[in-house]
Order: sequence, then C-alpha cells, then structure tokens
Amino acid sequence: MRLEIKNITKKFKQKTAVNDFSMVIDANECVGLIGPNGAGKSTLIQIIADILNADNGEIFLDGKKISSMKNQIGYLPQYPNFFSWMTAFETLSFMGTLSGLEKNELQKEIPLLLEKVGLGKEAHLHVGTFSGGMKQRLGIAQALLHKPALMIMDEPVSALDPIGRREVLNLLKEIKKETTILLSTHILSDAEEICERFVMIKNGHKIEDATKLELLERHQESAIFVMIRKADFQWLTMLDHLPYVKKIESCGNGFKIHVKNLETDANCLIQHGLDSKVMFTKFEVGIQDNLEEIFLELVV
Repeated sequence: MRLEIKNITKKFKQKTAVNDFSMVIDANECVGLIGPNGAGKSTLIQIIADILNADNGEIFLDGKKISSMKNQIGYLPQYPNFFSWMTAFETLSFMGTLSGLEKNELQKEIPLLLEKVGLGKEAHLHVGTFSGGMKQRLGIAQALLHKPALMIMDEPVSALDPIGRREVLNLLKEIKKETTILLSTHILSDAEEICERFVMIKNGHKIEDATKLELLERHQESAIFVMIRKADFQWLTMLDHLPYVKKIESCGNGFKIHVKNLETDANCLIQHGLDSKVMFTKFEVGIQDNLEEIFLELVV
C-alpha cells in the first residue's frame, strides 16, 4: 500500500516538532527516517500511526485517510510495554482480542508468529523473564499479528545490546520481503543494513530523500586519494604550483588532492606523477563519503 504524507506540521507550545513535512512511500519499500535525537522522528512516527493528531496536513494510505486504515498498520514503539506476568502467548492473545481478531484464528496464528520471530520455544514463559531483544521481538510479533500492509517502527534497536540488535535486524530483513516498512533511527549503520531509501529530518524539516547510491553520488568530492612511497613525498610539494590543484590534505595513510575538474584533472595528475617517477600504490578518483559522514555534514 502507498503511504502519502502531505505537509504535516505539529507544534508543542512554542516548539515546532514537525514542520511542513511531506513524503511518499510506495508498496514494499523499506525506508529509513534518519535524524538526530530531537529532530521530530518520534512525533512524525506517532502522527503516521494515528496516535497523535497533526496541527496541519494529511496522511493517506492507499488513497484513504490514515484514521480509517488503522487495521492495515503495525506499530512498534521504541520501548514496547507488556504485562510481565503474562506469557508471550497470553500477551499476543490479549492484544489480538483487543484488535478484534477471532479466538480460533489467534490460537492458530500465534504459534506460527512466535516461531517466525524466534520465540517459539518461549511461548509459555512470562514476559518478565525476557531480555530486551526478546521483548523487542515480541513487540514485532504484536505489530504483525493482524497482518498489516505497513509496519512503522520507532528506534527498534537503539536500546538493545549487540546480540539483541543483531537478532532484531535479521528479523527485519525477513519481514521487509513482504511488508512495507518505515523505520526511524539515529543509528546509520542499522538503517544502511536494511533500508533502500533514506529520508533525513532536522528540526522537523525534511532535508534529504534519496537512495544510498544517490546520496553517495550527490556528495562525491572533486578529489583524488593517492598513496605513494615515503621517498616520493617530495612530489606533493610540487603540486602546489599546478593550476588545477586546489588543496592537499593528509588522509589516513595517504593524501586527498582536491582538483577543479575530476574528469580532466585526474589524467593530468597521474601523468605528472609518472613523469616525476612517482610510484602510486593507490590512486582513487572521486572520493565518496560514507552515509555517516554525509549525515553529520547535513545535520550538524
């Protein structure tokens, strides 16, 4: 199902948490809503899930107002809250009953769903004995119980230890094969692992909306990374006099040479080095930042 978010604005007293935010998510997409803490991610997520009302704007799912399509939405809050004295099976049975699902259907579906999220053997254990990762997987099961077309997740792994985080990420990879997912997080590596598209938000405003490849290409530097022998370092001092070299930076085990025009200047630079008897151990044209560097560049 297609999710359309149109000009959403939400204010709390004098603070504007979400400001004229719009985006579209097509069926079977997995989109990461990326932003620092306080950017407005959770507020926007709760508006999409119809938990909060927006001051302005509209949200449509498959062309219908989101408020009339709640049965098609699965929502996982950042900290799922369950009754510790209930078992995993009882928790899902209780939640399913509240959602209007038939008891016979729940008896059949709950064991399959617990198996799917890796809690089949823990079905009759009390939730109070569960680790953070197990509770998060139970939260995912609860969100999937009514077979939604859209899954909305608010920071699903940020509070987990490395083992729990890995368990949940692996589960999300499976879920996204058959469900549209909107995932909010401030952890870039998690989003990069499971999302195909990234929407960045800062101070309530959308500042980027692109695939990973588009982001990397858009933020590619007009620079050349070279690694040379120590004996050839003297060659770098000669580059200051070349009209097409803008600046030279030390970068890890090599040097980043910024030029005016990558297409023509890369050939000139390598020819200049070869004429000067320089031995290149690495010559990389058009350096790309990683997603984390792009994120920091955009939001800081």
